[in-house]
Amino acid sequence: MSRPVIRAYTDYKSPYAFVALGPTLEFAARWNAKLEWLPYTLRIAEYLDAVDTRSPHNWRKVRYAYMDARRYANLQGLTLKGPRRIYDGYYANAGMLFTQRAGGFDAYHRTVFEKFWKHELDVDSLDDIRAEIAAVGADADAFAAYAEGPGREEQSRIVAEAEDAGIFGVPSFVHESELFWGGDRIWMLEDRLRARAG
Repeated sequence: MSRPVIRAYTDYKSPYAFVALGPTLEFAARWNAKLEWLPYTLRIAEYLDAVDTRSPHNWRKVRYAYMDARRYANLQGLTLKGPRRIYDGYYANAGMLFTQRAGGFDAYHRTVFEKFWKHELDVDSLDDIRAEIAAVGADADAFAAYAEGPGREEQSRIVAEAEDAGIFGVPSFVHESELFWGGDRIWMLEDRLRARAG
């Protein structure tokens, strides 16, 4: 079987994407899979309402989601604090794309997740993300030019293409056009790889 290629859609402000990072990397190592990390920037207010207009039903969903994700975080020894506000996350996701080309992606990816959920990083702050880019040895000025220039168009295109392919949340994994949503579906993806390996 040739090396499997998996498109992995994520967003740093998703608690479920955060707790799926470790299991995803372990899966990739087991299968020698190539992960193509792509940002799917969640528009939280669109499906859970803005904070000041959120319905009781959506508040229940939000509270449960963080409680549930915290369970997974605790099992992995991770810190997961509820976010202080609704974030967009564009700059952090632009850094995801930039560091895959400029170098330092692995360290950037893990650090941004961990710092955000410890309340040590603002994913909407260009200065904060520039500092993380510099910390992994990439060019922070080049990143700023990318983020304030072609990065927005590129990220919008990636999100639109993802939605055309059926993506609606993170983490999502696509292998040979088949979609698997959620870190708790990695085992299904592995079963599919086993079946295709014959």
